[in-house]
Amino acid sequence: MPAFLPEPPYRHDQPSRIGILLINLGTPEAPTAAGLRPYLAEFLSDRRVVEIPPAVWKPILHGVILRTRPAKSAEKYASIWGAEGSPLKVHTERQTALLQQELAGRTPVPLVVEYAMRYGRPAVRDALGKLRQQGCDRILVLPLYPQYAASSSGTALDAVWRVLLTTRNVPDVRTIRHFHDHPGYLDALRQSVDSYWAEHGHPDKLVMSFHGIPKRSLDLGDPYHCECQKTGRLLAEALGLSKDQYRICFQSRFGKAEWLKPYTAQTLEELGRAGTRRVDVICPGFVADCLETLEEIGMEGKAGFLKAGGGEYHYIPALNSRATWISALADLVMENLGGWLPEDWNPIEETGVCDARLQHARALGAQN
Repeated sequence: MPAFLPEPPYRHDQPSRIGILLINLGTPEAPTAAGLRPYLAEFLSDRRVVEIPPAVWKPILHGVILRTRPAKSAEKYASIWGAEGSPLKVHTERQTALLQQELAGRTPVPLVVEYAMRYGRPAVRDALGKLRQQGCDRILVLPLYPQYAASSSGTALDAVWRVLLTTRNVPDVRTIRHFHDHPGYLDALRQSVDSYWAEHGHPDKLVMSFHGIPKRSLDLGDPYHCECQKTGRLLAEALGLSKDQYRICFQSRFGKAEWLKPYTAQTLEELGRAGTRRVDVICPGFVADCLETLEEIGMEGKAGFLKAGGGEYHYIPALNSRATWISALADLVMENLGGWLPEDWNPIEETGVCDARLQHARALGAQN
């Protein structure tokens, strides 16, 4: 097997392009046990996701978890699966298309936007290949996780580096590691909550639920917990909430180890037992609705709160395709393209330069 992947066919008349690669977590191909098994195997084999030594973890993963969990997870996915497929994939595809449109209105320079899934399809390798085939020799990588964690943004960037390790002609690459305190992202969240409250009224408590990570990761230096706290604080300030009007907590615990606290499920049960009249839940760490928001928060969280004695329960949707979020996403991209965008780009001049380059190459014996 060759050490390097084949390069895209080179054309002397192909213009240089800038690519933007959005990376999200991933999704199974179908809400079935057969569809879940390869997805979970890839996800739970990632050393950044599960830091247990492979010699200990692999027998557990392949001998127990992959024999039992796919069927259970498939039931959960089936409960949120839409006519178009996985909500996460549908929303990510829409965000990609809308970002392409938004950027076209910001700059005349042609930008190429693709998306990839860290686990599942389209794979990072394939998305990078599509960008390279379209002449992208400068690529901006944007993992769609507002708060950096080694097990989310870190592993998304790992996937990019692994492809580059097998790339002969490596492109220029820039990365955006987080945007937890970006003004546009925070304002999109604020407007999302405000518009929801304008239509449905205000709750007694706003619960901000972030995806959890093991507490050990925090102890070892992962900045995720601090960035979640900052996002929550800034959003509460933007909404004009006092400290007793909101809670920050963490969901999606896996295994027996201690994870970041307080846990979302316990928080909702406590609020229910206290007879809270109404709770609204938002998940600022997810920019697209998915299993963790629609099923875990929208269904399981609601059931736990109501069973404990709570009143009304509302889930505020993720940013998804909101215009304010797409605008913020474009802001992020434009802010990180400094020096790459020519100030006087002209399509006619570019075509002329490419044609001249091709003629010169042919004069030297090149075919294309």
